[in-house]
Amino acid sequence: MRQPGRSAVGAWSGGRFLRFGETIEAERLEALLRPGEGIDTVLTADTYGQGEADSLLGRALTGVAREEYCLVGAVGHDFYAGERDGPRGFPRFTSPALRGQGDYADYLRMAAEKSLERLGVSSFDLLLLHNPDRIGYSSEAVWSGMAALRETGLAAQIGVAPGPANGFTLDIISCLERFGDRIDWAMIILNPFEPWPGELCLEAAERHEVKVITRVVDYGGLFWGDLRPGMELAKGDHRAFRPEGWIEAGLEKLDRVRPYCERTDLTPIQLACQWNLAHPAVECVVPTLIQETGPDARPVERQRAELAALPVEQKLSPDDVASIRAIGDNTGCMALKGANPQHEGDERPDRWELSNELTEVGSRWGIDPARDLVATH
Repeated sequence: MRQPGRSAVGAWSGGRFLRFGETIEAERLEALLRPGEGIDTVLTADTYGQGEADSLLGRALTGVAREEYCLVGAVGHDFYAGERDGPRGFPRFTSPALRGQGDYADYLRMAAEKSLERLGVSSFDLLLLHNPDRIGYSSEAVWSGMAALRETGLAAQIGVAPGPANGFTLDIISCLERFGDRIDWAMIILNPFEPWPGELCLEAAERHEVKVITRVVDYGGLFWGDLRPGMELAKGDHRAFRPEGWIEAGLEKLDRVRPYCERTDLTPIQLACQWNLAHPAVECVVPTLIQETGPDARPVERQRAELAALPVEQKLSPDDVASIRAIGDNTGCMALKGANPQHEGDERPDRWELSNELTEVGSRWGIDPARDLVATH
């Protein structure tokens, strides 16, 4: 078994399976994902391309000795029996319309085995429960099924990967309280310009000895330094959901953190990675590698090399971390997913009412949902 390294690349990079920037050729993405040259941890999810990302990564791994890389997978969206709901994607396997709790373990084993078959390997170093719904966070049957994958050798470690959007704070903490003795890793969104709300669950992860992988470290690509004011994004780019003017506002913040880059000799993305890694629970960072549009956009391969060159020595002091967080403070800037006091209407796969039980969870960790988990601007 290999542990995830300090930096990693995910199959959502390169615009092929998730629309960030231009879509690069399959062979080029394979080379980007192939372990080596400073990065030995790779991540995939079975729902990306409904298995195509697994297969592409499997080709990238061909010829690389299994002990030389850490393989992280993710299962949870049922594209086998479920039907796609437009941009919302495929349903979670825990949807009552698909199966009851007595069948959760069988589904998880089937999904893990099929993903491994596409990858051409026999086991994951880490397998994550991908974008769970309310049931996924709270069900004993789900986490017994995940633990069984570790017991049978299909995965050396297991974890939870909330998403795809920001939120799920109390759901994560409650999940760690209930099942933290079984969970090895959690994946959250975190970067210097989006410290909220991911930072709120780091103490719980540390206390339960759950290690953290952080994604969206690049803040939509801004920390790569390739975005410009008024820049037109690629057609269908997922970043279009961000509010108008986010690039310009982000560049203004980036100008304010550049003195920290200059003093520490870190590039902006390396500073973002080191800022994340300065938090005790965080042990792995996974920025998205994005091929931006236009003839002057630098090749995405240079982004990978920049990530691989991330210094091991921590160059940011605690005061630096606090000051950068103050510059990037985004508290209350968006409606959060998961259990939320502002949710109204029927339960959805990614949003539901705040229960009394979760309110009590918040109280134990000093989190007031009405104060700390609501959109204010």
